[in-house]
Amino acid sequence: MADTPQHGAASASRRDAQGTRLRLLDAASGLFAERGYERATVRDIADRAGVNQALLFRYFGSKKALFGEVMARGGHEQLRTTPAERLFEVALRGMLAGGREGADRSLEVCLRSIGGSDEIADALRGLGEEYAAVLATLSESDTGSLRGDLALSWLLGIGLMRVVVGKEPLVSADPDTVCRLVVGALGGLLEGLPQTGEAGEPGEGAEAGKAGVLGEAVKAEGVDGVDGTGGGRARIPR
Repeated sequence: MADTPQHGAASASRRDAQGTRLRLLDAASGLFAERGYERATVRDIADRAGVNQALLFRYFGSKKALFGEVMARGGHEQLRTTPAERLFEVALRGMLAGGREGADRSLEVCLRSIGGSDEIADALRGLGEEYAAVLATLSESDTGSLRGDLALSWLLGIGLMRVVVGKEPLVSADPDTVCRLVVGALGGLLEGLPQTGEAGEPGEGAEAGKAGVLGEAVKAEGVDGVDGTGGGRARIPR
């Protein structure tokens, strides 16, 4: 049965509403990543989305609720869909993307929004705990939780120096090079981390990632604990 004019109008209205909602989410994600929660105003978010700010309140209710949806779409979605062994590198590449279209910017949002209201700080702390908990599963050590926290601290520290401080040469460094060096060295902390240079693909970084910085030093000394095939990882004593 063909749609009536009323049904057609209703469908068009729903599509328009969904489009407006997505534009607001995209605009908020960008501004929160660039300015942080406190400095990204409702007016600026609406202007970037090309809509009246009244629509922001209509679809989300408040700026805080909009922030929550931005984090759910970014950080929580990344946690839900990314295998644990790929989470660190995927998150790192998202931070190194520098706002490139389609890149997840949830960790940038976290870095820019630290020091905001207590409710926002609690939300960010909760997300950080989720990331650390997933990373902790990559170690069988009884210090796995600590290792997860250390890995997250390294990830956020890189983001802080690159995104917030603007420290050179890190700002201008090639993302592939950064990932190859960091993921390669991190293998000594999280034993379950794949030693590759690019998420999902062994490549140039695989050579450096075979044992990581610590692993290469241990292997050079002939100490037990590194895979005899040459592709193992150094293991920190548990």
